[in-house]
Amino acid sequence: MACFLVPMTEAIVTTVVQKVVENKEKKTGVNHAEKTGLTWSRRLSWLNKLLWGGTILLAFEHLWHGEIVPWPPFLTAMENPADVAPMLHEVATIGVSMAVLVTIVWGIIIIIAEAKSRGLSEIKIAPVRGDQ
Repeated sequence: MACFLVPMTEAIVTTVVQKVVENKEKKTGVNHAEKTGLTWSRRLSWLNKLLWGGTILLAFEHLWHGEIVPWPPFLTAMENPADVAPMLHEVATIGVSMAVLVTIVWGIIIIIAEAKSRGLSEIKIAPVRGDQ
């Protein structure tokens, strides 16, 4: 019904934060890229792309199924007061879960990117005694 509103809200907030961080990086001239090649604004751009992409796909899917209409109140679940409670429950459960999952995936991507940029991806495993 309206589960895409939570990732969309997170995407709006992180887009604003990304712009603020970009401006701060430009003003100070100091960035994290010297060590790893990854600035915080670039990392946040990855999160924004994940969030906006998912939001657009979900909004299209809801539009396709007739859950979003081009006239107020825009969400068909809000036309009937009995449908508002299930819609809010879906937003609180499914929407929050999706936003948290996307953020966790982004965190894993950042960890992998940091490890690769620092050369930690080549972890050497000690041989087992029988393999020597």
